[in-house]
Amino acid sequence: MANKITENTTIFDAIQINPKAGEILMAHGMHCLGCALAHGETVGEAADVHGADLAEMLKELNDVKE
Repeated sequence: MANKITENTTIFDAIQINPKAGEILMAHGMHCLGCALAHGETVGEAADVHGADLAEMLKELNDVKE
């Protein structure tokens, strides 16, 4: 992956950086990826709203290879 996903990366950008991001985010309880608000929300905001472990989620988002 060319870019690193951080807590400040938007959901939209995370999906562009890592095509498997949607799958990973859904596994962490974020089932509303099609929602208009989801694309502008950051990974950190989404983790907070959904009670997800941000550190673990970021590790998975950055470890998964295409």
